[in-house]
Amino acid sequence: MNTLTTVKHPVKKFILEHLRNVEYARFRDLRPPRVETNAFTYHLNALVTEGLVQKAADGYSLGPRGLQYIHYQDKKSGQVGPGVAVMLLVQNSEGDVLLERRTTQPFINSWGLPSSPVLAEDESLLSRVDQMGRNTLGVTGISYTHAGDCYIRVVSEGEALSATLAHLYSFNTDEIEPTDSLVWARPHKLDQYTLSPATAEIMTRGFFRDPYFFEEFTCEWRMPAVDEPRHR
Repeated sequence: MNTLTTVKHPVKKFILEHLRNVEYARFRDLRPPRVETNAFTYHLNALVTEGLVQKAADGYSLGPRGLQYIHYQDKKSGQVGPGVAVMLLVQNSEGDVLLERRTTQPFINSWGLPSSPVLAEDESLLSRVDQMGRNTLGVTGISYTHAGDCYIRVVSEGEALSATLAHLYSFNTDEIEPTDSLVWARPHKLDQYTLSPATAEIMTRGFFRDPYFFEEFTCEWRMPAVDEPRHR
């Protein structure tokens, strides 16, 4: 797909915004207030036909084009180009790696290295990293190392879902306490987690401790089958 899917109807937008924050939703939970069932059903079925939404055993979720739409909807040009982010490779004195749970789509509830989009108002990449450290991780006075850059492209059954240029920074600390959305993970036990695309590959590359590296990753993201229950 070379250009972004355009969604103009408010009912469709309501459905997609609701699915941004959940893995699955029931039919009645997706219905906007004061919208008749027939009208709602029409627009929901249209989203399914367009590949923006899919129906699985646990309910409705974003389809491949829906994940792409969520990833790119803030772009004004309408062109599918990469986003820019900063990403943190954090280790403690035991050699554990810090993982952050994604709380919104795309890839909701998967675990990855802490990351944040780079904003236009950021004075520099390092200022964005420093804000992440203070606001997300609760650490200050950290000496960050720019470990390298990664171009991460995610596809599902031939459909491009997202593309991100991530600037990887690394540091060590024992000051971060685990929460519902932050865990210290043993590198050899990553199979216990559903990982965000390229997390294991970036982590492994970062462990080489080169002065600086650049890598490109294309990752296949497996969408659930329409009759497949969610893994619990």
